[in-house]
Amino acid sequence: MVNYYDTLKVSPKASSAEIKSAYRRLARKLHPDKNNGSEETARAFAAIAEAYEVLGNQKDRAAYDKQLLQVQYNGGTNGDSVFGSQNAHARRWRQMVYEHRYNEIINRMIIEERREAMALQKVIFPTVALFISVLIVAMFKPVAFANSAVVGKIIFISLFAAGVFHLIGRIRDGLERFTYDENIHDSILDDAEPPKRPYSRTVAATFLVLGLAACFGVGLLIGNYMDWVAAMMPQMFSTKLHFEALLYPPIFVLFVDLVHVFALRVDN
Repeated sequence: MVNYYDTLKVSPKASSAEIKSAYRRLARKLHPDKNNGSEETARAFAAIAEAYEVLGNQKDRAAYDKQLLQVQYNGGTNGDSVFGSQNAHARRWRQMVYEHRYNEIINRMIIEERREAMALQKVIFPTVALFISVLIVAMFKPVAFANSAVVGKIIFISLFAAGVFHLIGRIRDGLERFTYDENIHDSILDDAEPPKRPYSRTVAATFLVLGLAACFGVGLLIGNYMDWVAAMMPQMFSTKLHFEALLYPPIFVLFVDLVHVFALRVDN
């Protein structure tokens, strides 16, 4: 059985980032375009591509590790070797090693899946919060900023700046992790991520823009029937949309995301 870890020159305990880094390094070195189409290099390049295709996917890697472990556990015909010996103590030792390695495989897969789920949550929560905040602002048309004192306005502006910075960071991280740029050739020779991500950046940007437009439109539509809210609390809400409406969504996203991050830390 081919040992893909040896092919990529990494440890079986290597992280996903280490495997990806090793693949890129070898791919840049062995790419046929850099070796005048050498047949030997082309075979080596195909081998590392095959290894990364398996080890670069968490589920495929877990399945491969189990197969490799089975081979190591059951392999070896040399009676002088502890792996090939049928001695009761040797068999017990092999069983302990097998169980330990199997637990490592399962634990690593759980950790990677949890890490991926947390990364996805860090994209979903701000996006949903942004959509909801735009909907609410369009519905109620708050004027808290205009009716605040100077200190209140300074606080609003500070929170807005922090919220915008935070939101841009979350969106950028989400695009880099879960989307690919179809306008850029993702070459192995570059440091670009191989295009294994599910969505293009155009699709993601279109979804974001259309989602914001839909929430804003629905909010305005519903708001036409909620003038009584502004009549009851004129210091907080208005019947007309003002420019300050742009302040509130980033602030709302900032607070929602901070609560989410705090909840994750408490859960851990």
